[in-house]
Amino acid sequence: MDSQNLAYSITQIVHNFGAVAVVGGAACALAWRDTDVQRRLAWLVLIGWLTQAASGATFGAISFYYYAKLPDIHGIAVGALVIKVLCAALGFTLAARQLFAQLAEASRRYTWFALCGLGALALSSAAVLRWFS
Repeated sequence: MDSQNLAYSITQIVHNFGAVAVVGGAACALAWRDTDVQRRLAWLVLIGWLTQAASGATFGAISFYYYAKLPDIHGIAVGALVIKVLCAALGFTLAARQLFAQLAEASRRYTWFALCGLGALALSSAAVLRWFS
């Protein structure tokens, strides 16, 4: 196995665990009403979104390192990437809001639904990005 494939593989593994954290953490938070558990899950989701962003950027960095240019994507793939980036930015913001803002119970619950939806949308966009790039 060459170093490029190894780098892509490791990055993909990290990216996948980030996806599990953002979707699974938000889904679990909907099931548990305990404030302490939800706080821990908010940290997990926040770190998951950071992991998604960092590993996503790493894919581009690996391509740049080996080919001296960013991946050549166009059309639908660009749209899917934009959606993923927007999901990560909004997901990070909402997870931080869960941690640091004093929110009413209903607002916290709606935020968990939004975080779960953003995670699912980012995962769906990843499939589209992979297929069309």
